[in-house]
Amino acid sequence: MSQLFMFEKPLGMRDTLPKLYETKQHVRTALEMEMKRWGYQFIATPALEYYETVGTASAILDQQLFKLLDQQGHTLVLRPDMTSPIARVAASKLLKEEFPLRLAYSDNVFRAQQREGGRPAEFEQVGVECIGDGTVSADGEMIALAVSALKEAGLENFQLSVSHAGFVEELFVQILGNEDRARELIQFLYEKNYVGYREHVKSLPLSSIDSKRLISFLDLRGGSEVIGKSLDLIENGNGKEAILELQELWNILNDYDVTKYIKFDLSLVSHMSYYTGILFEVYAGNVGFPIGNGGRYDSLLEKFGKSTGATGFAIRLDRLLEAIGELDETVPIECILFSPERRKEACAQAKERRQAGRHVVLQDISGVKDLDACSNKYSNVTFLVGNVGKEPAK
Repeated sequence: MSQLFMFEKPLGMRDTLPKLYETKQHVRTALEMEMKRWGYQFIATPALEYYETVGTASAILDQQLFKLLDQQGHTLVLRPDMTSPIARVAASKLLKEEFPLRLAYSDNVFRAQQREGGRPAEFEQVGVECIGDGTVSADGEMIALAVSALKEAGLENFQLSVSHAGFVEELFVQILGNEDRARELIQFLYEKNYVGYREHVKSLPLSSIDSKRLISFLDLRGGSEVIGKSLDLIENGNGKEAILELQELWNILNDYDVTKYIKFDLSLVSHMSYYTGILFEVYAGNVGFPIGNGGRYDSLLEKFGKSTGATGFAIRLDRLLEAIGELDETVPIECILFSPERRKEACAQAKERRQAGRHVVLQDISGVKDLDACSNKYSNVTFLVGNVGKEPAK
């Protein structure tokens, strides 16, 4: 290996050093415990999946997939998300009873980066999937659980932006006349290019009323008052049904007492193309990207031979940590420095302290070059050296 690449990592890959690792573990555990308290059961799926199944079912762009060949010549992918693998598992092994499944996960996903831009190619998601429930109550549960889990993880200031995939698509098709034109306009929303959106609307051969409808659409942001404004924009059809679902959702979230964390933003669209209904993103602090997202994906399981409703969400652990910050205090680690003739005594002391729940390092004093540095590293240092009794800790 050349000297140039000795300390470099593949594009988008990162190391996790001890303090960040400990913070990550603390936050992960808090999220997982809250999900378990809501009755969700954790499962794990392979890091490698077949491209023809999970790879094509995933909403992640093909150029972002890590692909490789097995010895039989089959194309494999490193899982790019967790929803598609869990849909595969649910459809093939778990959907035996006519009762919703509540599943959870905590695993790494992989998305290739074409250039270095600070974005990781490997990151951890902690999330849940409710499979087999097509009610708005299930959508409300997802949002309420996301709020509760984030609070348990230590996040204080955050907001969930809620939208509906059906409303945006229906409104644009009604006004523009076909899906191709609608998708072209939706792309501006996906890129959050609102200036470009307005300029594109102005360039379209539309009546002044329809142009005004498309421009005023960008103002559909806020609390429950957005419901009425949205109904004024949409004609009868699936779009009105979508708004009525959002009205029902607001009532459900009010019952959960979480509406203070919720804002409607009907201009919100997701890069996850399998979303079919209510969807949401989580924003916090100065983090420039969503720290989590979720929504309804009723069509995804059809790709695995099952037809049923499903909804879920995922929290990006790296972005959540950015919003929370590292722990101010880490778990204290004690050190017992011993000379060889007192090793047995040191081992006994370490065992006793560990059984009491303390974290203890055993260190042969001959392997330490700087005792002052050692004392500064650990919360407490005990010296067991020579043939005399235990010296006081310092």
